[in-house]
Amino acid sequence: MTADSYIQFVSVLLIFVVVLAVTYYVTKYLSGYQKERNALGNIEIIETGRITTGKYIQIVRIGNKYLCIAVGKDEITALGEVDKDSLKLADDSDIKTDSFKEIFDKFKSEIKK
Repeated sequence: MTADSYIQFVSVLLIFVVVLAVTYYVTKYLSGYQKERNALGNIEIIETGRITTGKYIQIVRIGNKYLCIAVGKDEITALGEVDKDSLKLADDSDIKTDSFKEIFDKFKSEIKK
């Protein structure tokens, strides 16, 4: 192998790392932008429950009203209005999200069994 092939390999590897980093930061920026836009809107999906494959029931907040809808592959059906007081709404503090490390450790322990 000549020095040219090593230089070519290192340059291709460097370009790959740069493209990977740019992709990571652009994706992170776009997800934050979309999250910010959705938080300011009047429509929010509160909860989704799966009925069968391709069919879901959702509680949706539109303005100050809460509606229950059925969502299928090609149709959406309004089931009725839901009283806000009858819902158990989760705060951000109630939602526990595992870090990637915790999920990966659980996965490794399952594989070892």
